[in-house]
This record gives sequence, C-alpha cells and structure tokens, in this order.
Amino acid sequence: MRTNLIRTTAVAATALIAALSLTACQSDAGARDEGTALSTSAPATQKPTPDPTAAPARSASPAGDKPAGNDKGNSGDSTGTTGSAGGAAAGSGGGSEDPGPVMTACGADVKVTYSTVRRPINHALLTMTNTGSEPCNAYHAPLLRFDDAQAATAVDQDSRPQAVVTIAPGESAYASIMLAAADGSGNDGHTAARLAVSFAPRSGSGSTDAAPAVIRLPADTYTDTTTTVSHWQSSMDDALMY
Repeated sequence: MRTNLIRTTAVAATALIAALSLTACQSDAGARDEGTALSTSAPATQKPTPDPTAAPARSASPAGDKPAGNDKGNSGDSTGTTGSAGGAAAGSGGGSEDPGPVMTACGADVKVTYSTVRRPINHALLTMTNTGSEPCNAYHAPLLRFDDAQAATAVDQDSRPQAVVTIAPGESAYASIMLAAADGSGNDGHTAARLAVSFAPRSGSGSTDAAPAVIRLPADTYTDTTTTVSHWQSSMDDALMY
C-alpha cells in the first residue's frame, strides 16, 4: 500500500511539473511573437529608405541637348551677328558707304538749245546736252532771265523729279518753258529777244560758276507774269507735261 502511494504521488508530481513546464513554454512563445510583431513596424521618427529606382533631382543632359549656358551663348551670338549685319546696313545708309564719284553740276561743258513746240500751246523746250567727257548732274531747274529781267523766271515746283537727272557724255536733259498763260490771265506781256540760262548747284542756292548760255529768241517769243520753267527731266515727254 505504502509503495503504491509513493508511486502514485511521484507520478502525480511528475505530471504537475510537466504541466507547469508546458505553460511556461506557451507564455515565452507568446512574448517572442509580440516582440517580432513590434520589430516589423518602423518607429515614427525613422526616415524612409530612398527608392533606388527614383530619378535623381538633377540629371545629366541627354546626348544632343544643349546646356542652358550654351543656349544663352548661341542667342548672344545670334543677336551679335544680327547686330553686326544691322550695324553695317545702318552705316551704309548713314553715309559711311562710298557714294561713288562726286558728280559735277552740269554747266561747264554743255550746249543749250531752245525749240518752239506746237503742244502744249505757248510752250518752248530747252535741251541741255553734255559735251564733256564725264557725266554731270542736272540739278533742280534752269535759271532763266528774259532780256534784262531783274528776277529769274519762276519754277514749277510740281515738276520736281523723283531723282536728280544725270547726263552721260553726249546725252541730254530737258526742261519746258510755259511762256504765257493760255487764258490770257498774265500781265506785263512783251516780246522777248534774248534768254540767259544759268545752272543751279547741288545746294539749289544761287548758280554755278559756269557762264550762262545766252540764246537769241525767235522774233515772236511772248512772255508775261505767268511764265514758268520746269525742273530738268530725263526725257522730252516728261518735260512737256508741265
């Protein structure tokens, strides 16, 4: 009996120890599981790990692209080139360009003839031919004095050409003279016997140093206060329009 009681007690004690050990093991395993769970969450203050696949904030320019500095330089070069061309053009227009040989005012080596015309009525035609070896410019209008007139004949300013007429050697310029108004509105009419033709300089002030061409007029040349002369023209037709 006693032996059985001791054996039973020993078995019971062994069973109790085994049960306590199993409980302790379960408690330790639960604690390790909780610790593992906590370790998978990043602390609130921890910085996220950079993504190695993300593009850097400043990447190199692709092949063929121009850096910003070169864009500015090219723009400057372009502007500089344009400025150089524009400066050259402005210089040419402003007088730095060689204007060519200085043209002499016609007058020294010319022949002037006076011709009567049927149309327009009361008109005559002056022809100035360059008898020299160099071209000359027929500036403005011929300066006319009939007989002993104190003032030069009035100039028809509406006849001013768009450009100065240049006369090559052997060529001519033309000017028309309206001798008297067709409607008889002029005053102090008289028959003129002689006409002196002087030549205007480039400035249009006074006359050149060339001696005037003196022409003996037809006997029936009649003038009055309406007499006018046109600017020199490059053609006879242009002159007779005035």
